[in-house]
Amino acid sequence: MNGRFALGPEVKRSATTGGAMLYDTSRAGNLSAEWFEPRYWEAQGALEGSASRGRAATRFVNGGDGRRYVLRHYCRGGLMARLSADRFVWRGEETTRPFAEWQLTYRLHRAGLPVPAPIAARYSHAGSSYSGDIITERLAVVGSLADCLQTGALATLTWIAIGRCIRRFHDLGVCHADLNAHNVLLSEESVYLIDFDRCQLRAPGLWRDGNLVRLRRSLEKVTWSVPAERFGESDWHALLDGYRQAAARSEPSPA
Repeated sequence: MNGRFALGPEVKRSATTGGAMLYDTSRAGNLSAEWFEPRYWEAQGALEGSASRGRAATRFVNGGDGRRYVLRHYCRGGLMARLSADRFVWRGEETTRPFAEWQLTYRLHRAGLPVPAPIAARYSHAGSSYSGDIITERLAVVGSLADCLQTGALATLTWIAIGRCIRRFHDLGVCHADLNAHNVLLSEESVYLIDFDRCQLRAPGLWRDGNLVRLRRSLEKVTWSVPAERFGESDWHALLDGYRQAAARSEPSPA
């Protein structure tokens, strides 16, 4: 398999009707193409909810035996959605959005970064276009950063932890295409990043500042109608302090 990144022996590629799928046999050895169909899970009473935001339609699945998944169907956003809701230009298998995102998430997960484990990805190709889906682990979290700010203020240590988390990704060169308050998840112990659609690995540069600016704008947007103490300059500076602290720890000590 000629992927963007080296994949372990547990990763398999299988042909499907009109396309192909990648999946991790260590996490879903019995996976079939039906897993990508919401009606398959609905028939089993396994759908736990859904969400539609941005470039994806998302469904939450209870796979049984304690396994919980997020099934995401790739959708177009903005003006392009008027032309086609979920079809993308075909340029070859490795450039499909589900395969590209799955392989990057796989690499990040294996590197120990706080991301959901990738389970499977699929594309369906017809003519000059394709559609796609991805399945990832559903993390046991309190909610997204946006959700948590709707219910109360966060501790300074939480803001610091968010900054440290972002810096870990930046140090690996991960330029998140949509770093916003919905794609930062919080648990009682950890901070996670999700949604690596269209993300890239880059050399250090101004894109890091661009990621932070995008997050700041998102925070201002999701908190404009809530009490002022939910997000302010002190919170943002705590996040930046965490970001800088992580950078200082990664720098080599002087001889």
